[in-house]
Amino acid sequence: MENGEIPENANEHCPGPQSDSAGKSDACEGCPNQQICATAPKGPDPDVVAIAERMATVKHKILVLSGKGGVGKSTFSAQLAFALAAMDFQVGLLDIDICGPSIPKMLGLEGQEIHQSNLGWSPVYVESNLGVMSIGFMLPEPDDAVIWRGPRKNALIKQFLKDVYWGELDFLVVDAPPGTSDEHISIVQCLDAGSIDGAIIVTTPQQVSLIDVRKEVSFCKKVGVQVLGIVENMSGLCQPVMDFKFLRMTEAGEQIDVTEWAREHLKERAPEFLSTIACTEVFDSSRGGAEKMCREMGVPFLGKVPLDPQLCKAAEEGRSCFVDQKCGVSAPALKKVIDKMMENQGLSRMLVDNNA
Repeated sequence: MENGEIPENANEHCPGPQSDSAGKSDACEGCPNQQICATAPKGPDPDVVAIAERMATVKHKILVLSGKGGVGKSTFSAQLAFALAAMDFQVGLLDIDICGPSIPKMLGLEGQEIHQSNLGWSPVYVESNLGVMSIGFMLPEPDDAVIWRGPRKNALIKQFLKDVYWGELDFLVVDAPPGTSDEHISIVQCLDAGSIDGAIIVTTPQQVSLIDVRKEVSFCKKVGVQVLGIVENMSGLCQPVMDFKFLRMTEAGEQIDVTEWAREHLKERAPEFLSTIACTEVFDSSRGGAEKMCREMGVPFLGKVPLDPQLCKAAEEGRSCFVDQKCGVSAPALKKVIDKMMENQGLSRMLVDNNA
C-alpha cells in the first residue's frame, strides 16, 4: 500500500488507504487490509515533505544504475562527479549502495567521518565544490558488514535525503547498488520520479550483462525515470604496448617473464611501436553489445569506455582520471560520454554560463 495505492486484494469499492473512512466504511467489511487501513497514519509522509524542502536547492539529480555488480558503475559515478566538479559546478555524490559502499575509497576519503551541524549532517568534501555522503563514513571498522533488511536501508536513504545539508548544488549524482531492489524504489519514491533528471545505466558488452540492463531500462520506464543513456564500460582492454607484460610459455606450461627482452627488441627493431596503443576484446561483443541493445530498446547510447589499467589505478588511489595524462586511453572516452550526456539533456548551456 505504498504511496496510498489501493491494494490488489482490496474490496470492490475500497475508499483508498489514505481516506478518512479507510477501514471504517461499509465497503471495508471483510477486507483483509481493514485493520491496517483503520490504524495506519493518514496524509502525506512527513519525511517526503522534508526531503522535498531539502532537495529544493538541488538543480539536477542523476541516478547511476547497473543491472549487475562489477561493471564499473561506482567508478563511473566517481569520475562523473570529478568531471562535473572540474567544470566548476557544485556537485554532491550520494552513495546509496548500503551493503557495498565503495565511493569513499574511490574519492580518496577513507577514514573520514560525518559531522553534525545545526543545519544537518555535513557531507565529506574532496574539494570545496565536491561533497560526498556514504554509509562508509559511518562504519566503526572498514571491514564491518552491513546486514540490514529493506526497511532499515530505506530509513537510512530517507535520512540521507532529508538530513544532509548540501547547500546549493548544480548536480546530485546518486550511486545506486546493482539491480532493482529496495534502494532503487526508495530513492525514486523519496525524490519523486518527476524531479529526477534521469538515470545513466552502466554495462559491459556481453549478453550476460545486457540481459539485466534490459530489466534496468524496464524498471526506469515503469517508475517514470528517463533513461539518459547507456554506457558500455570495459569495452575492450586498451593500453600502450610498452605497458604490457610479455610472457613465454614452456612445454611444461610454466610462464617465463620476457618483458625486458621484448621491450628492448621493440626499441631496436620496431621503434614505431613504442607509441602504439594495443586493444583486445575482453568480453564477447559479437552480438552488437550495448549499442545494438539501445537501438532495439529506443534509449540513447552514450558511448564506450575501454578497460584501462590506469583508470583502475586511479579508482584505487581515489583520484580523478582527468587531472593528468596517465589515463590517456580512458579519460578521453569518459569525457566524450559525459559531454554527450550533457548535450543530450541541454546541460551544455550550463557549462557556458558557468565559464562566462
